[in-house]
Amino acid sequence: MVDPERQIGPNGIDLTLRKVESFKTLGTIDFDDSRRTVSECTELPFDESGRLQLKPSAYKITFNEIINLPGDLTAIARTRSTLLRCGASIETALWDAGYRGRSISMLVVHNKNGITVEKNARLLQLIFLPLSSPTDAPYRGVYFGENV
Repeated sequence: MVDPERQIGPNGIDLTLRKVESFKTLGTIDFDDSRRTVSECTELPFDESGRLQLKPSAYKITFNEIINLPGDLTAIARTRSTLLRCGASIETALWDAGYRGRSISMLVVHNKNGITVEKNARLLQLIFLPLSSPTDAPYRGVYFGENV
């Protein structure tokens, strides 16, 4: 964590911005992943003051924090309200029980004027949900251990 004192709250943990990428190619989603292709992306550089101006679009974002969920815990996330008030939101997937890795989400800039984000900005709040019992099949998919 960048700053646990600031990131750990009564309802969850704030995830902070490590990197922003723009989508460059199309992706393919199928039923059994035999034809799956993930969109290629290009990293966007922060300026010398650690800021990045983003125009209205969708961006792939990577967080600083490495998540390590046990088999009896899952997590969901919500966009922090300040980001919403600036005209942007984050789309996320479920963090599966047993997942380990650096998380990636999609930042969508809706504001017609764009927004500015800073490196390490707190963008998302991760909320943990206990399962009634540990899963028999913890996550071990293709993204397990990614970017750790």
